[in-house]
Amino acid sequence: MQIVVLGGTGQMGKLVVEQAKIGGHDVVAAARSTGVDISTGAGLDEAFVGADVVIDVSDHVTNSAKKAIEFFETAAKNIAAAEARAGVKHHVLLSIVNCDDPQLKSFGYYQGKAAQERAVEASGIPFTILPSTQWFEFGEKTIALFGLGPVAMVPRMRSQPIAAKTVAEALVTCAQNGPTGRAPDLAGPEVLEIPAMTREILKYRGRRKWLIPISMPGAGKAMKGGALLPGPGSTTAGPTLKTWLHEN
Repeated sequence: MQIVVLGGTGQMGKLVVEQAKIGGHDVVAAARSTGVDISTGAGLDEAFVGADVVIDVSDHVTNSAKKAIEFFETAAKNIAAAEARAGVKHHVLLSIVNCDDPQLKSFGYYQGKAAQERAVEASGIPFTILPSTQWFEFGEKTIALFGLGPVAMVPRMRSQPIAAKTVAEALVTCAQNGPTGRAPDLAGPEVLEIPAMTREILKYRGRRKWLIPISMPGAGKAMKGGALLPGPGSTTAGPTLKTWLHEN
C-alpha cells in the first residue's frame, strides 16, 4: 500500500515510517518540514496523491483546552476533506486511552484529543482509532519539558506504559487490517507509577535528577487513581520496562 504518515518526522512518526517500510509499503512522511501543514490544509492534496491509507500521529502540545480543541478539530476537518478529494479509503488515528474521561476534563490537551476522535468519527472517511497509554519515552520527555538544572517535576499518575515502537507496529497493523472503528486500548504489560518509572530510567541512564512528583491541577487525583489505565478488553504488548531499558 501507499501510506502517508502525518507527523512523519516526529518521534512516533519516524518509528511508524520505519515499520511501514519494513512491511514493504510505500511511505510518505508528511510534516511542516516537508511542506504539509494540517492546521491550514496546505500541502495535503499533494501528499495524498495515490494514498491508500493515512496514519495520523501529528501532535500539538498545549494544555489550553481552547487551543487544543481548535487545533485538533480544524486539522481533522482539513485532513478529511483532502482524503475525500484523493479517494483515501482508510484513516488511522493514534489517540490516548480515556482522553474523553470527565475526570480528566481539566487536562486541556486530552480535551483536544477527544475532540479529534469525534471529528474523525464524523468525517465520513472509514477509520480506525487506536487509543494508547503513555509511552516509556514519556519519562524522559517530561524531564526535558519540566527539568531545571538538577531538578525536574514529574506528574503523579498511574499508567500501564508501553514502548513507542510497539505502538508504531500496532498502527501499521491497523493500516494493513483495514478500517475497524475504535480499536481496543493498547497498553504495556505493567502498571507503573510514572515518577517511579522515571527514576528507574534515570538510574539506568546514569543521570542524576531530583524528581518532584506533582499533581495536575483538577485531574491529579484521577490520574494518580488510575484514570489513565486501559479499559476492559484492552490489548497488552511488551516489552517490560526492564527489557525496554536494555534494548534502548
